[in-house]
Amino acid sequence: MAKQKTTVGTINNEVLAFTAGRDVELDLAMVTVDCIGTAAHVTMLSEMPVEPKLITPAERQQVIEGLVDIIKLAQQGQFKIELADQDVHLAVERTLTARLGDLGKKIHTCRSRNDQVAVDLRLYAKEQLLSTLEEAAALVDALVEFGRKHEAVPMVGRTHMQPGMPSSVGLWATAHAESLLDDCYSLLNAFDLNDQCPLGSAASYGVPLPIDRQLTSDLLGFSRPTHNVLYANNGRGKMESIVLGAMSQVMLTLSRLAQDFMLFTMPEFDYFKLPVEFCTGSSIMPQKQNPDVCELVRAKASRVKAAELGVYDLIKGSPTGYNRDLQEAKELFMEGIATTRSCLRILAPMVEAVQVNEQKLIAGFSPDVFATDRALELVGEGMPFRDAYHYVKENLQELEQIDPVQAIQLKTHLGAPLGLDWDYFHARSDAVLESVQDERDRFNTAVAALLGVDFLRM
Repeated sequence: MAKQKTTVGTINNEVLAFTAGRDVELDLAMVTVDCIGTAAHVTMLSEMPVEPKLITPAERQQVIEGLVDIIKLAQQGQFKIELADQDVHLAVERTLTARLGDLGKKIHTCRSRNDQVAVDLRLYAKEQLLSTLEEAAALVDALVEFGRKHEAVPMVGRTHMQPGMPSSVGLWATAHAESLLDDCYSLLNAFDLNDQCPLGSAASYGVPLPIDRQLTSDLLGFSRPTHNVLYANNGRGKMESIVLGAMSQVMLTLSRLAQDFMLFTMPEFDYFKLPVEFCTGSSIMPQKQNPDVCELVRAKASRVKAAELGVYDLIKGSPTGYNRDLQEAKELFMEGIATTRSCLRILAPMVEAVQVNEQKLIAGFSPDVFATDRALELVGEGMPFRDAYHYVKENLQELEQIDPVQAIQLKTHLGAPLGLDWDYFHARSDAVLESVQDERDRFNTAVAALLGVDFLRM
């Protein structure tokens, strides 16, 4: 069978294709972060206290310039990863060696591809988490604005899918908003755990030269390096699973929101109307406007959870040290993040355009919906609760004249339909965006200093 020479040995063509898998394609998304990681590593090597210098300051500058050119090519869609490269790491090394000769062969000193993929994935996750947080905050703001606009519109509150108590559109919308805000803090927690630099662990066991792992961490804008070099690589898969776990919590919120929209836009309810441009038609039924966006969000929640569990299952039985099984986690990781972000981006403008049918919402009230409120009113007049409970249960006909609009006006305590603190929602959303901006500024400042260019304008 035919063989092919690669940077790391001669290999059977079929084996090469099998072991490379989809890395040749997926790794195009990580060219920039791989170059940034290499720039930090080479900078550290140039400052390592050994004689003769492994890499001189002038050589470091040559490498950095080559890496910046590769980043520019990648951003223009012109950088290629060949099958013989197997992955982005060897593609970058090949390109630098073609340009710089023996200097390009030095950049892998004191590191392993395990090192590279670990740091690449963490840098990739950084940007993805920050963008997800921005998109989640946008949906939060859309839900809060929707709720505030319809704050005083009555809506039947349900338990067991059955009419329960008077509620409001504002309460319904901001319940989903607050859930998503909590999800943002799960994302921020995942960001903090991810914000540790694994670079310098090599093949998991360190190297016999005085590398400076704190320096590479600082150069890359991480908050800290992982301490144990073996865990730096053992954290592969675990970290992806943590990030996907946070993503799946976002999707849980979005799936329930989508399900509510599908339910309450049914003709039998007709509480809300989805914007036509967010629905699709039928190939045979001319009248149909299908809530396909909502249905797909609901389905995609399962796919993101499946990605999380897929990564978990890949690593749960893995022995300590690097195992090639981890390669299969990359696609699941990228897909889970991309899916979550696409759902956030599609739902925010949809929520903004949803119409509310106040007449139908009010018509959805039957006298029994006011039973609990009436029982509590009797308690306020001095009747023991259980007596009030039974009295109302036996005299439901007395509730027929209660006005839903007036009923929700009485609920003014913290978090109730007319007790919603709008500043609370805005403050939490703003805090999320401030955290995102702070982290972006820190990372971009570090990378700009490392590469000697304005990273934001590359």
